[in-house]
Amino acid sequence: MATAAKPFINPDFLLTTKAARELYHGYAEAMPIIDYHCHLPPKEIAEDKRWDDIADVWLGGDHYKWRQMRTNGFEERLCSGRGEDGSASGWEKFEAFAKTMERLVKNPLFDWSHLELTRYFGVTERLCQESARRIYDKCNKRLKAKWFSARGLMEKSNVAVVCTTDDPADSLEYHLEIAKAPFSARILPAWRSDNASKVENLKTWNAWIDKLGDAAGLAVKTLDDFREAMHKRHDFFAAAGCVVSDYGITEIFAAPYTEAQLRAIFKKARACKAPLSPDEALKFKSAWLYEGLKMDCAADWTTQLHFNCLRNLNSRMFGQMGPDTGYDCIGDWSVAGNLAKLFDRLESEDSLPRCILYSLNPKDNEMLASLIGCFQKAPARGKLQLGAAWWFLDQKDGMRKQIEALSALGSLGTFIGMLTDSRSFLSYTRHEYFRRLLCQKFGEEIEKGELPNDIKWLGGIVADISFNNAKEYFGF
Repeated sequence: MATAAKPFINPDFLLTTKAARELYHGYAEAMPIIDYHCHLPPKEIAEDKRWDDIADVWLGGDHYKWRQMRTNGFEERLCSGRGEDGSASGWEKFEAFAKTMERLVKNPLFDWSHLELTRYFGVTERLCQESARRIYDKCNKRLKAKWFSARGLMEKSNVAVVCTTDDPADSLEYHLEIAKAPFSARILPAWRSDNASKVENLKTWNAWIDKLGDAAGLAVKTLDDFREAMHKRHDFFAAAGCVVSDYGITEIFAAPYTEAQLRAIFKKARACKAPLSPDEALKFKSAWLYEGLKMDCAADWTTQLHFNCLRNLNSRMFGQMGPDTGYDCIGDWSVAGNLAKLFDRLESEDSLPRCILYSLNPKDNEMLASLIGCFQKAPARGKLQLGAAWWFLDQKDGMRKQIEALSALGSLGTFIGMLTDSRSFLSYTRHEYFRRLLCQKFGEEIEKGELPNDIKWLGGIVADISFNNAKEYFGF
């Protein structure tokens, strides 16, 4: 009598050796999650958001899924719901994604989606056109469970800490509200000051500067006013529990400038009568990146640098939908020279903060892994980090390449592990996915005799990478 096939997502998913299974189930699986970079809306956490339809929680805001649905020929009303013909129903969107899944073999979305269906909805069959209606109805029934809410999903996922992504002018009202009635996960703000250097559009930039001044309680007329306002907001974030910043930039800005030039550039920008030249814009961006990192160091924060991303390439769709809707790609700037200049300048002033580097271009892995070794410094362990495989790279091949580069040129045992970089409360399975791949890699190498068969030692490293290193690194 034939035995029934295992479900695709089973307890040993991705774990093909005995050692891999021992490492995952014994050392990684039960570790809490520190999600130190994500884009969850704090308002939804404060209000403990609930959903009426699986399409809302699963497809709302998820541009990973939208990109693949567009690739498979589905109109915008079925993807983001922002089409010219109006939005589709939840069932229509879900069915369109189920049809898309038929074509996503080996795409990371295929694995992630089935992990989410299994972990949060108890669904173990493959999502396809034939199963779509059954799965849709089962998921919508599960949404009515008492625990199925923003906070409930965090608790179910064993989340210990979440760092959101917040503008310096943000009131942090929802973080402060959450802090008054805390639950099992700590929800902390993260400083994201990208708007400070977006001087290509001076009308938008000046409106943001005015908003910054209002938040800081001062009129920002001069460069000194700007610096004071940013310092005041930085202090405000620190008082709200912030310990990490984040810079989403195209390339590493490190152009030379003088204080006199900087003052003139700021004055010209505030006048908003003529656009800044490319050289002027680059000087201002370089100055703010340097001053921002220096401020982070003084506050004992950790800086995250995300770079080599080309954003909003489809101008027609950007005009229709705005940013973060699935029209970005891997960039190809050379960053080694400028990054070395920036870090050397900060280090020479004893102002280089703990820093995590993420390039969206996989060609940078080995370069970054070698560069951070030039600026490591006691007593911090792994002060500079090669960040987790990011965005287009957080899939099997990308994660393995990041682990290989760090193993070969750095210290894998000091790595602070995975993050979600997501707007979805269902994305914590990405931590599970990473942990399984890490354990599988160790298990394969044990089996080949390339690593000692010492489960206790390697299990300790797995547990550290899964949770302990991040807890120590950020000071949680």
